[in-house]
Amino acid sequence: MVAKGYSQTYGIDYDETFAPMAKIGTVRTLISYAVNFSWHLHHMDVKNAFLHGDLQEEVYIKIPSRFANSQTVRKMYRLKRILYGLKQLPQAWFDRFRRAFYGMGYTQCNGDHTVFYKHRGTFITIMAKYVDDIVIIGDDVEEIKCLKENLGKAFELKNLGPLRYFLGIKIARSPKGIVLSQRNMSLIY
Repeated sequence: MVAKGYSQTYGIDYDETFAPMAKIGTVRTLISYAVNFSWHLHHMDVKNAFLHGDLQEEVYIKIPSRFANSQTVRKMYRLKRILYGLKQLPQAWFDRFRRAFYGMGYTQCNGDHTVFYKHRGTFITIMAKYVDDIVIIGDDVEEIKCLKENLGKAFELKNLGPLRYFLGIKIARSPKGIVLSQRNMSLIY
């Protein structure tokens, strides 16, 4: 089911639509940290990410004709969760994501709001989000494992293992370092 977001009115049906996404420079910097400090570099994907958002506004939709009957004439559904097509979809998803990370003890970075980090003694774990993709780096193996478990409880995830492809960039890691390449990316997809 998809909502008819084009019929929404700013200030009545929604207030915010913007949701920050990791900048390519941020991702490159994090990859550089992983290489220079010999940190772990992981990639996760949130399945149906946008459907995890919570609605702050009251939004009603007409009952789809295939579900309508004589008892539902002139009745509507009140949405409790976000639905594809709504204008506030990206903002609602990011807000839910941010609250989940705060709940796990992470701090949001001031320089890039899509980056969250957590110190545990001398160890650090850093995470960056781009829409539904998550890059995790750090030297705290225990915290990375715990983070993946907690994320799995909060959202339906796919563990993509070591970071290999991100934002159209192929990442090849070897004992000598990491090579980033955007050459022939059409062959990969």
